[in-house]
Amino acid sequence: MTDATDAGPPPSESIQPERHGGLDLMEALGGKRGITDSGLPGAVFVTVYTLTGQDLQVALWSAVGLAVLLTLIRVVRRESLQFAITGLVGIALAAFIAQRTGRAQDFFLLPLIKDAGFAALYLVSILVRWPLMGIIIGPLLGEGMSWRKDPARRRAYSLATWPWVGLFVSRLVVQVPLYLLGATVALGYLRVAMGIPLYLITLWLTYRAIRSAPPLNDRAG
Repeated sequence: MTDATDAGPPPSESIQPERHGGLDLMEALGGKRGITDSGLPGAVFVTVYTLTGQDLQVALWSAVGLAVLLTLIRVVRRESLQFAITGLVGIALAAFIAQRTGRAQDFFLLPLIKDAGFAALYLVSILVRWPLMGIIIGPLLGEGMSWRKDPARRRAYSLATWPWVGLFVSRLVVQVPLYLLGATVALGYLRVAMGIPLYLITLWLTYRAIRSAPPLNDRAG
């Protein structure tokens, strides 16, 4: 397999999608449907849990049922199942944990653990000078991993990674105390409130950071 860091500068057409709008960050990082598949079941869980007088079983089955339905819709439409399956497995595991413990707040335990893991992963990637946004976005821009040889480009990807650290850390700071207090309803609604809105803000900050350094080919040669 060819090492991407040894490759020469790619053609200008393939390295400028961010300039011409060819790179869709949202699609690269899950897409609108991916956000929906992962967020809706949690929202349904807390809504049903509230409306049924905190009936855990009904809330759990409602969330799992919706996750299954979203997956089936993707199958019928012949769309990518990657994020739908990931969301379904995540919801199923979250429901299993809450079912076993009998504590409604444990439906959100796995997402909180995931947030902690992602926060650590993104932070470590910056500290070791392999910012995760560069690893994800670089190949989509036609750069491969050659951006690591360019200080300005590497700095831009580091800046683009910091908003993701902030996203996951902010969720933990706000939501972990509610989890420990057993405030399931407040926790559930805050998961929704800190879901898509913060995700979109993070995407915008990521885009601005990547734009802060000119593409490699502008300095090639």
